[in-house]
Formats: sequence, C-alpha cells, structure tokens
Amino acid sequence: MSFSTLLSTSKISTLLTSTASRPIDIALLSLLTLVLLKYFTSTRSRICTTPLRGPPSSSVLYGVARAIEDAPDPAVLYEEWERTYGGVYKAPFTLGMHRLVLCDPRALAHMWARDTTGYGFQPGVSLLLENIMGKGLFWAHGDTHKRQRKALSPAFSHSALRKLTHIFYDSTYNVTRSWNAILDKSGADGSIIEVQRWMGTIALDSIGLGGFSHDFRATVGDPTVHTSESEVAKIFHALGEHPSKLYRLLMLLSYAIPWVMHLPVAQNRNSWRFNSAMGEVARGLFDKVKGGDGVEEKSAIGLLIKASEAEKAGSRLTEQEVIDEMRTLLFAGYETSSISLTWALIEVSKDQNTQRLLREELSHFYEGGADPSYDELTNPTTLPTLDAVVHEVLRLHPPLPEVTRVALQDDVLPLSAPLTTASGHIVDTITIAKGTLVTTSMQYLNRSEKFWGPDAKEFKPSRWLATRQDSPEGGDGGKWEPEYAAKELHGHRHLWSFNDGPRMCLGKNFALAEFKASLSVLIRNFAFELRDPKNDAAINSADNLVRPKIAGEARIDVPLRVRRVQGRE
Repeated sequence: MSFSTLLSTSKISTLLTSTASRPIDIALLSLLTLVLLKYFTSTRSRICTTPLRGPPSSSVLYGVARAIEDAPDPAVLYEEWERTYGGVYKAPFTLGMHRLVLCDPRALAHMWARDTTGYGFQPGVSLLLENIMGKGLFWAHGDTHKRQRKALSPAFSHSALRKLTHIFYDSTYNVTRSWNAILDKSGADGSIIEVQRWMGTIALDSIGLGGFSHDFRATVGDPTVHTSESEVAKIFHALGEHPSKLYRLLMLLSYAIPWVMHLPVAQNRNSWRFNSAMGEVARGLFDKVKGGDGVEEKSAIGLLIKASEAEKAGSRLTEQEVIDEMRTLLFAGYETSSISLTWALIEVSKDQNTQRLLREELSHFYEGGADPSYDELTNPTTLPTLDAVVHEVLRLHPPLPEVTRVALQDDVLPLSAPLTTASGHIVDTITIAKGTLVTTSMQYLNRSEKFWGPDAKEFKPSRWLATRQDSPEGGDGGKWEPEYAAKELHGHRHLWSFNDGPRMCLGKNFALAEFKASLSVLIRNFAFELRDPKNDAAINSADNLVRPKIAGEARIDVPLRVRRVQGRE
C-alpha cells in the first residue's frame, strides 16, 4: 500500500476531518503522519539491503538504542553482538528504524573512504552540529567540506605546529603555578583538586592562542571559582553537563524527526548560547585582523582570512564560513583535549606503577634542561612511555564513542570474512540501499578482544612498547604493529579515535602534541591519586563526548588528590 493510498483510507480521512479545528490533535496527527512517512520511505532500505541478523529489539520506542546508551560499557554489547551475528549486523533503532553496525575492517575502510560524498550526516545530526558550531568543517560535506578543509590544512602542518608548541607548555605552566599556590596551603597529604575544569582551561588557552592569537586567560585564576571563569569556559562546561533524559530522548528521536533539535530544552539553549558567544569572539577576531592588526599569516585565523579574500571563487570562504570555522575549531580543540587529559590523569591515578615509570622517563629527559620540542614529542622513541600512555588513553577513551552516517546512495560493502545472512546465505559483500543508517562504534574497535587481545579492556600502556620494531631510518620513530588483528584497522596507529577517510581529524597532530606537552609537565611536577580509592574507582562517561565523572555523583567533576613531587617547586 502506498503512502498516498494509506492517507486516503476512511479512518485517516475521518480523523483529518474531525480534528481540523483542534490544534493539539493537529499536532499529534502531524507527528503521526511524519512517523508514517519515515516508515514508508525506509521500506526500500529494508527491502534492498541484504537481510542481516542482529539483536532483538528491547523497546518499541528505542529498539536497542537505550540499552546501548545505558550500558556501563557499550563496547561490550557491540562485541557480544559481533561474536553472535558477524562483522556486519542489523540493530533495531528508534521508532522502528534499523542501523547496520560495521565491525568488519574492509567494510569500514570502504565506507569511511566515501564519507562526505557517499555517506553523510542524518538531518537531525546536521541540526545538532549547526546548533553548536554553525556550518563549519564538522557540518560540511562534499565539495564544501573539501574546500573548507583545504583552506585550513596548512595551519596544522608540522612546520606550523613547531611554532605553537611553546603555547601548550605555557598554558600548562600557568596551571602548575596555580596548583602550587593551592598546595602551599595544604599539608603533606596534598589537596583535592577538581582536575576536569583545569584541563579545560589548558585546552581553551591552547586553541585560543595557538589557533587565533586570542588569549582567553582561562589558565589565569581558579576555574572552580565561577567569578574568575571566563564566559566562554562557563558555556563549555555547561555543554558538558550530563544531558537530561528529555534531551537524550530528543537526540534519539532526531534520527526520525530532525526538527526536535529546534526545541528549546536546556541543552539546546546551551548550544545556542555557545554558538552566539563563539560568534562574538570570532567576529571580534575577524574584524581585528581585517583592520590590519597583525596575526601570523599561517595561523588558523590568518589562513581563514586569506581564504575569504581568495580571487578564485571555487576556493573562497565566505565571511560567515570563516566565523563558523572558528567556532568549530574552538569547540573541537576544547572538548577533545580536555577530555583526553582528564582521562590520562584518572588512569595514572589508578595505575601508580605506570605513573612512576612515566615520571622517571620525564625526569631523565629533563636533565637536559629544556622542554621536549615538537619533533621530540612526535617521535615515539624519544619518550616511549609518554607516547604509550597517550595512545593507550586514546584507545580506551576515544573522544567520540560512536558515529552514525546515512547512505546517500546505493552501495556494496566488501567484507574481510564471509557472514551468514538472516536467510541463511553466506555472502562476502553487503548491499545497502540509499537511506540506510550505518554505525561505527569507536569504542568497540578500540577495545575489542578480537583486535586488541584478551586484555583489551585494561589500561596497559606496555602494549605499545612490546612489539615496536625500530626502523633504521628513524623518521617517526620506527614501525609499530599491534600484536593482534588491530593491524587490519585503518586510522592513526590502528585506532579510530581520530576517525578515518576524508573526515580524519584535521587537528590530530595539534591534539597529540598538546596532549603530550601538557601531560609531561603535569606528571613531572605533581603526583596524582584517586580521592577515595575504594569508592572513586568506578569512573564512567557522562555524555556523548565521554567526559568522565565519578559514578553515582551528579556533577561531572573529577576530584583527584594532588601532591607536589618531592624536590619540585
């Protein structure tokens, strides 16, 4: 039965007639109509896509989406389903929809190579990104994405980043001075410091100064005292607060009903506040540079301004695109770096032996008297323990837990290993129809025993050291291959923490250098422990950007016991 035929049936016609004058009923009917439309337009996807096995639905409204969201570790669920149903399986989703979950390396490589062209954001996700960052690099797709990325790429080259490394150190040393002032008033047991906001200040000043020559002065003063916290930092922290049940529901519903992301719930209002505040900052910087106030030509803002003045129409950025790119870079630079640094401090607080080994390595290096250079930070063999800790944190705690795309056209996915379909056939390719939702779980790929071995869920930096084979030419520090099947995965060091394909994180090298520089200063100067080793050991993710929080506590704060390292001032 076609959708138009369904609407012409007597019951629907009667409903239309009888409710024409009642606004609430009209709204409900509109919602019903939209849901039915989604159902019928997705019929082709279900018919034309290879029939796959998958877990049964646990909810009429959510499918298995809520079970994934509520799981202590969603990677475990995805791993169980992969073992049962194969490298690609069908998972029930919101309002009767389904997602294909990709766990097969060849299928993943194929799909991600076509991201922004053959695959893209579902409309609800696009609205969410636009709410926070405007129509910048995260939002863009196709030729627009290619043009924006080309304009920004030189700002993240190795030569550009060599000039910025001192900013990462300066921002972190500002925090060490503040912490030393706190510890001067404490006894031998040190002090309990909420580290998550402090890591946010390092991230904000690093991207502000490094990307836009703008000093937010976030690392000056105590961010836990709200009067000293910048407005931008307050908004960032508010964005990371644990989302309400209503907002979590709206995010799930947005895959079927995109416009719900326009509703004025608290999280959306915070997104709009952030977008507005970042617009004001970006506008001020834009006008400052346009007015002739000198900024490094190869800085992010310098390159953006240059792209807005380009003579060739195909490479030119509009003024609004420049503003949106700045919003995007500020958000990305803050969130990912602050989250990763916080998780690093948590992990070494739990693993005191690794913390000791890392401090010994750093102390030995610092006998030379200078902070590691950009080239030393990016060479894995210069500070191998630091490199191992950083990559193990990124493996266990990828900045995005999972990503869902929608197929923009029919496609055929190749498989690394054959699988059995729902009809019992064995296939080595999967046919998917336009409109199909396709999910990649970064947490699964980074923590699966299939790819990383039986200790995949453990924090074990030594896995990055045990199988290293130094190459005679040096370069990036030698070839490293994982012991298990992770070598089949694409991505930076076989990790999916930075995505892959056309959307691989443009700021990857910026983020890695900042992470290593900041962590090296903090570990060399301070010792970290859990506030309460017995009760605080359970630290989980607070939201879709995997911010950590103490289990059972409402706030997303991460209080750790901090002591000054003996002999350090």
